[in-house]
Amino acid sequence: MLFRHAEAVRSAHPGLAAGALHASGVDATADVGARVAEYTARALTRLADGPESHFPEVLAWRRTFARMGLRPTQYRCASESLLRRLRKEGSLPRIHPVVDLCNAVSVAYAVPVAALDADRITGPLLEVRPAHGDEEYTTFDGRTEHPAPGEVTYADAAGRAHARRWTNRQSGHSAVRDGTRRVLVVAEAMHEGGADTVARTLETLAAELAAHWPVTPVTALLAPDAPEFTLEDDARVP
Repeated sequence: MLFRHAEAVRSAHPGLAAGALHASGVDATADVGARVAEYTARALTRLADGPESHFPEVLAWRRTFARMGLRPTQYRCASESLLRRLRKEGSLPRIHPVVDLCNAVSVAYAVPVAALDADRITGPLLEVRPAHGDEEYTTFDGRTEHPAPGEVTYADAAGRAHARRWTNRQSGHSAVRDGTRRVLVVAEAMHEGGADTVARTLETLAAELAAHWPVTPVTALLAPDAPEFTLEDDARVP
């Protein structure tokens, strides 16, 4: 299965820096608490100097959302939402070891990190592209929504939307769960220096996954001259 950003998205957002990671062999048993605490402590230290709304990484996504016609204070990118919650509550929710690591690394680097169950995506292509309007998005409580035409989403070959408003909200359909064994992780940035941040984010996540599970993560930075990431196996949808 291929993952990529459509040319329409890259043309409209030339500042996009993105990368992807694929790993097979994860489960829900690893104890990642100490590592999550370390990354969230790093984020809290930064938040002590000022709120997340002042971070260049967050401001860049706010500008991106505004260009897409979205109110940035109504629809926040995932990393801003996590940082805001961390600032207010002092911790992040514990969901699944993989998700917990991704969320903690996301706040540490202040960029959105999506973690998807690769076996819940219909290949041969998952593409970040403007929605047609007929894609089906499943909320975490099981409701079906349809992204607005032109809304940036993660769309698979079956017409299923795995995100709303790009980095705002993931789908319940492909959420990492207890039975997840293969994951696709995507990091995206819009700020100056974003490519370096994405590279460090993926390097950190690859090291953490390899340290906690018997996996060999494969990573790649995605650029206009190398826009596609190939997952090792074709995806399956139960």
